[in-house]
Amino acid sequence: MTGSDASPSFRLVYAPGVMPGKWVRVWNERLPGVPLTLVQAPAAEAGGLLLAGDADAGLVRLPVDRTVFSAIPLYTEQTVVVVPRDHLVTAVDEVSPEDLADEIVLHPLDDVLAWETLPGRPALERPATTADAVELVAAGIGVLVVPLSLARLHHRKDLTHRPLRDAPESGVALAWPEAATTDLVEDFIGIVRGRTVNSTRGRTRPPSSAQEKREKPGRAAGKGAGKPAARRQQAAGGGQRRGGGGTAKKKGTGGTPKNPRRGTPRRGS
Repeated sequence: MTGSDASPSFRLVYAPGVMPGKWVRVWNERLPGVPLTLVQAPAAEAGGLLLAGDADAGLVRLPVDRTVFSAIPLYTEQTVVVVPRDHLVTAVDEVSPEDLADEIVLHPLDDVLAWETLPGRPALERPATTADAVELVAAGIGVLVVPLSLARLHHRKDLTHRPLRDAPESGVALAWPEAATTDLVEDFIGIVRGRTVNSTRGRTRPPSSAQEKREKPGRAAGKGAGKPAARRQQAAGGGQRRGGGGTAKKKGTGGTPKNPRRGTPRRGS
């Protein structure tokens, strides 16, 4: 963020499991003088931080309120079921909701999947967080359905996961308050969209020294615009001297043809 008494900085909030590292690296290369601060927050709290001005933009989970936020969808995650390594479903490559009919399927309060009907049997109580639910899975109390990134975030050696088909999926988007689209937000949008540093879209940057060097010959061309015409005129004059009445003689020939017998008719036999 920018302020009258502060150096420019940029704060990015991101949901657990979302990996902003590749975009942060590009930011640090392009804008080394503008610090980028990462703020991790539960998916349900990211919007509040943005509206409160505690972050400039966020890598959040969809959906978001489009009446107050601008959002650029980035990708959709695969949904998986987390189970103990010795669970029966590990014998298959993919699981269906019907395969979980007899399982206790844990439903944490911070779940990011929009279920219409949760598969399996419900637990007596909902775990407070996904991390708590993972601990219960490790204890053999049930299974857990989450986006793939959360399964990786809470990875344990005694647990594994399998893709779950016909299940809700979680989309990730770059979002920011529509009324607070700053220059730095535009910079980050360009990075996320994969624009080059010299892209004409987004903010207009001053030309680099390399660009200025490339432009100088073009500017200098106006000063010597008449030179090519003068060279052509000079070349034309040179052609007249070579073809004019013998004034340009070849060195060492005295102006005579190289072969005086050329063109002389032969004598008859």
